[in-house]
Amino acid sequence: MTTLWNWAVAAYAKPGAREACLNLQDGHDQNVPYLLWAAWAAETGRKLDAETLEAGVDTARAWDGAAVRPLRVIRTTLKKPIPDLDDAAREAVREQVKAAELQAERRLLEGLEALAPAPEGPARPLLQALAEAARAFAPVVPRAALDTLAATLSA
Repeated sequence: MTTLWNWAVAAYAKPGAREACLNLQDGHDQNVPYLLWAAWAAETGRKLDAETLEAGVDTARAWDGAAVRPLRVIRTTLKKPIPDLDDAAREAVREQVKAAELQAERRLLEGLEALAPAPEGPARPLLQALAEAARAFAPVVPRAALDTLAATLSA
């Protein structure tokens, strides 16, 4: 069985996936690991009911607020030159923060995977699963952006 982490790494590497995920994150305030969890669940025949989606939202928001987002802010800040800070040293620290951010996302995915039920049937349509997850996460469902992600992941 493929773990959610391994599935997510492969999914994110697909052409266009990174851009689709960043659009959902930055343009629609969605949580990418949470959405990838919903896509993985659908693809592996797992049905995420309303209670499981709610638990996933709680987990994603907790990890995002405590670890992922603060690390992302630091990493983004360190992207640009900073006066009186050596560029090589800044970039070395940025890479360390980037690695920590990735580890935080991995731990989030592991926590989400633990919430998922066992597979119980065939794969489900990705767009439907993504829309259900997005609806549980935020009041507005960015259907066009989710459709782009679903098409990218299905390719």
